[in-house]
Amino acid sequence: MNKDRDLTSMYMEELTEYVKEKGWPAFRAKQLFQWLHQKHVTNSDNMTNLSKPMREALKEDMCQVKYVTHQTSKLDGTSKFLVEMHDGQMIETVFMKYHHGNSICISSQAGCAMGCKFCASTIGGCIRNLTAGEMLCQIYTVMNILDEDISNVVVMGTGEPLQNYDELIRFIKLITDSEGYNLSIRNITVSSCGIVPNIKRLADEGLGITFALSLHAPTDEKRKTIMPIAEKYSIEETLKATDYYFQKTGRRITVEYSLMGGINDSKTDAEQLSELLSGRGYHVNLIPVNSVDERDFVKSSNDVIEEFKKILEKNRINVTIRRGMGRDIDAACGQLRRKYGTAN
Repeated sequence: MNKDRDLTSMYMEELTEYVKEKGWPAFRAKQLFQWLHQKHVTNSDNMTNLSKPMREALKEDMCQVKYVTHQTSKLDGTSKFLVEMHDGQMIETVFMKYHHGNSICISSQAGCAMGCKFCASTIGGCIRNLTAGEMLCQIYTVMNILDEDISNVVVMGTGEPLQNYDELIRFIKLITDSEGYNLSIRNITVSSCGIVPNIKRLADEGLGITFALSLHAPTDEKRKTIMPIAEKYSIEETLKATDYYFQKTGRRITVEYSLMGGINDSKTDAEQLSELLSGRGYHVNLIPVNSVDERDFVKSSNDVIEEFKKILEKNRINVTIRRGMGRDIDAACGQLRRKYGTAN
């Protein structure tokens, strides 16, 4: 695949220029866009209203995402997929069924440079950014295999989305295009460790997606022990950026808080988190951490999790405990990818 001519990453006007360069009629651009984003075709051989020479000419510019394997939970039907990019990089994508519809969690990078101590995704660092087309093709590949539609997309898999800002924005605009998949902008969530300048930049885009901040500690001192990003941006300036996001978009901020036994789950931690978020109207999503072989962190006990939640509620903080999905498979971000290995 020529990464500079990835058809699935192209806006309609770019596809129009592409077919013009090929010497094809302009209407072919719309056909291509529909094949890619309405019919979710990832192989040009399936574009049956195009001539065989045209289909052959498209092959080198198609986004190449190859299915490798997947695991399906016997507990709740969650499926974790491993797909391979054109350069051998392995990417994880997770499909989840909820009462409100099907959700998919996609990766934005091959690997991750954030270095969060409790996460498998960051082991080995970040290899490269994914293109918008590679993000889209994760979704389309899973949809084609399962024969399921997707109503919610979460950019919360491997990688830091705001480090891949331009491709993230391109992805969002393409998947919400009325001539394509036409996903509701309100059904997209982007999760970030908190790259302050790009949180503000995202706010100014005016897209109206849901923004989730991976906080995981109530003080700078504690956050620095588990999240290197805290050395660069304090909690105060990070929350000022998320406040700005809320002011600009009107979209309530979600705070992701992974509970780790004996690390950040004490009553004092809960009180400090309550004080930090008081009056902001944020929603806290408590996440019982998944154990990772290479890490020493363990999930907080159920009693501790419930007590933590009660303290937040007592202090009028909106809070839920994330329902554990796929706990009988390699649920933590990066686990399945590491099991199969990945190219460097």
